[in-house]
Amino acid sequence: MPYRLPEYILDGGETGNMPLEDTLVGLALGLLIAFAVYLVLNMKLRYRISKVEAEFRRTWAEQEAGIRKDATERSRYVIKGKIGEHIVPLLQEKFRHVLSDARFIGSPIDYVIFDGYTAIKDGKSEGSIEVVIADIKTGEAQLNRTERKIKEAVQAGRVRWETIEMDS
Repeated sequence: MPYRLPEYILDGGETGNMPLEDTLVGLALGLLIAFAVYLVLNMKLRYRISKVEAEFRRTWAEQEAGIRKDATERSRYVIKGKIGEHIVPLLQEKFRHVLSDARFIGSPIDYVIFDGYTAIKDGKSEGSIEVVIADIKTGEAQLNRTERKIKEAVQAGRVRWETIEMDS
């Protein structure tokens, strides 16, 4: 038996009565198509997200290695600088002061040198003492902001002596 179009279609929709079965079938087909579209789009989205996550992990690993290497190198320079600050008085070609005249402070500057102190203390001289503020730098290190301000104060003569007395 050949398929016959429903009566409500044949009469041009004038009757306005669509059978409930046809309505339900149309609704079910619409939902099925919508669900299929949803599944396809969801799979595409998940695929794209996985690609972006993989790219992020790769980029993160590359940058993390670089950051760790940079931190290690900086740490090495800092350690070398700290060692240099302590051993430079032993290098007579670099440190032109009597070792016993130097006092290591470390921060904010490295040394206060009382140039001539040992000779006067040992009775070998009646000369004067010069106070030298010194900072040790290695490699391409430069004075930081605080060190520059201290240098400016010394160069401008903003240095004074103060005796602080304690009552017994």
